[in-house]
Amino acid sequence: MSVWWQYLVPQHGLSRIVLAATRVRARWFKDALIRGFLRLFAIDMSDAVQPDPHAYPSFNAFFTRALRAGSRPVAAGAADIASPVDGTVSECGRIDGQSLLQAKGRSYSVVELLADEPWAARFAGGEFATIYLAPYNYHRIHVPLAANLLETVYVPGRLFSVNRATAQAVPRLFARNERVLTLWDSAAGQFALVLVGALNVGSMATVWAGDITPRRPRTVTRLPRAAVSLPKGAELGRFNMGSTVILLFEPGRIRWADAVAPGRTLRCGERLGEFT
Repeated sequence: MSVWWQYLVPQHGLSRIVLAATRVRARWFKDALIRGFLRLFAIDMSDAVQPDPHAYPSFNAFFTRALRAGSRPVAAGAADIASPVDGTVSECGRIDGQSLLQAKGRSYSVVELLADEPWAARFAGGEFATIYLAPYNYHRIHVPLAANLLETVYVPGRLFSVNRATAQAVPRLFARNERVLTLWDSAAGQFALVLVGALNVGSMATVWAGDITPRRPRTVTRLPRAAVSLPKGAELGRFNMGSTVILLFEPGRIRWADAVAPGRTLRCGERLGEFT
């Protein structure tokens, strides 16, 4: 699939239009968007707190809907790492020095991804997992381990799509796109969870800072420190439209479960592996 057109379109402008449209509360408009979306994608509403798709006040409220308690059991083992999202594993495994695999034949560096943050070096030789959220997935993001927040950093960038075709075609995709970096301290040492923006992702939000994107000016910004301590499986943020999450762990800290491999479909809370 050709992706050349993504270089030409006004990525941020289009995404702002989508942001505005998905938050319109006029019933005729938001219901038309929801009906169109349901025609395109098979959405299971049975696990939503509100199963009636037209009961939501806007398309964005429908898209980021909350799920019923117990619908995503969290991996219960004391050393278990839980999937932070519903999605599909794009790539995972060992970080080769500073290099992460993006797709076959394409790599990028931890330092680029983390925008030269001083703590980027601690993940060299560690472990990573890239998880893609399709439009039909649940779009809230949860912590994989009980953890304390250390840093939140906004990094400006492009808004290429993050689907497999684009990941195979666009060099350094995840290090070029707009993103939100979060750094955490846990029983597995420090880990980073990166929210990667994409075309038509109107905004990315966290539970402690609200909507972080879109943002002006678009410069690297360290958000004020927040005293945030979350139990494993607690919500940390959401994508307003679909995108990608990247997890980074320090060397020698964790082991991925044997079943966690590219192409594997995950449910939020499912066991990803364990810390050692």
